[in-house]
Amino acid sequence: MSESMKEPFLDLPDEQSPSPELLDSQVQRAQEQLLQLKRQQEQIEKQKRELEELSRKQEDLEKGRADMIEKLTRSLVVIERETYEAEKRVEQLRLTNATFAQHLDSLERINPKSWSNSDLHKELSKALSAVDDARAEYTKSLTKINAKSDGEVIKPGPTVEEGYYTPPDDASFAVWLKRGFAFTLPVLIFGLSALLVFYFMRG
Repeated sequence: MSESMKEPFLDLPDEQSPSPELLDSQVQRAQEQLLQLKRQQEQIEKQKRELEELSRKQEDLEKGRADMIEKLTRSLVVIERETYEAEKRVEQLRLTNATFAQHLDSLERINPKSWSNSDLHKELSKALSAVDDARAEYTKSLTKINAKSDGEVIKPGPTVEEGYYTPPDDASFAVWLKRGFAFTLPVLIFGLSALLVFYFMRG
């Protein structure tokens, strides 16, 4: 604090009354000291607000920093795992693509017209083996590809096994009824015809 603030507000001698000029001077000095004190108080309050704001920002910094470090760390782990799985899937699809292309090329090269009668049995067995290998590889790869996807990447569709048509699993009862009727209709017609012939021959 300045030396002027340490001085008494009224420095009056005991022997005589203060003059009006002295009183005015001391009043003015007291007002200046009050004004200075007020300014100092305002400065202190301003510094206090600045320190509180600085402390709040530092607290926000630490909280936000810790929160984002945790989130980014966890996200990186998830991204690395997903990237690894995606790379594995891409590699699997590439290998499957190469295998399918190889089987397709092998099947397209089969030309029964070029087989000689002497090698017919051998060539036919070889061709059937190629078809079986392609079917087995197709089924195995299809299961792997669709198992790691939300939906069916490749739909299996109807298959032909040993010359017989394998219908879809979701065929309804009405569909099976119609098929059964279609299969048995020739037998019924033949039976009715035989009964009619037998009846007329007896008559």
